[in-house]
Amino acid sequence: MNISVSNELKSLCPEFKGAAVEAWVTNTPYNEGLWQEINSFTEELRAESDVDACKEQYAIAATRIAYRRCGKDPSRYRPSAEALRRRLLRGMQLYQIDTLVDIINLVSLRSGFSIGGFDADKIQGNQLVLGIGQEGEPYEGIGRGVLNIEGLPVYRDAIGGIGTPTSDHERTKMDLGTIHLLAIINGYSGELGLQEAAKFTLDLLRKYANMTEGTVTYFD
Repeated sequence: MNISVSNELKSLCPEFKGAAVEAWVTNTPYNEGLWQEINSFTEELRAESDVDACKEQYAIAATRIAYRRCGKDPSRYRPSAEALRRRLLRGMQLYQIDTLVDIINLVSLRSGFSIGGFDADKIQGNQLVLGIGQEGEPYEGIGRGVLNIEGLPVYRDAIGGIGTPTSDHERTKMDLGTIHLLAIINGYSGELGLQEAAKFTLDLLRKYANMTEGTVTYFD
């Protein structure tokens, strides 16, 4: 998969760096070992932070700045990493979806990066371009229905948008039949922490998703 960043996005967010993790995996409905890690992190986060501090984490703060530059209010359309942290810090439990989604959520929670998780075999064409959502652009967020992506950073394949830092698209979402994963880690804060997040993703995929092959590609 060839991933590029549009000039429009680059001009507004010159610090942006991305990491694309591509892997061949086996998905399952639930993995106990993974949830032990998630629960351990939840306890750690609640002991060290609070809701008000969420938006101060460096990767989340940088994503919020990117939203404003692109024309979106990050308090109305929260980056997914911030939304996940806020949920835990309000005393709620993380949604349990399936092993691949749960892995992406754990990496996002630990790193602060908003991460797109896609079934690579559902992506149309072999090119993704990161741009900015336009007025009236059609987009169905996972579990959210029609989402207004005007002013949101958005990855587009050959037929339209598939991922924003707020929500990915229903069309390319992972499910229990997913064997070819593409996870895109969005570093609006630059390179800081990006390699560590990519490595953590691969480590979790090996441990809990029977990864047989995995690669990381960096782009900007």
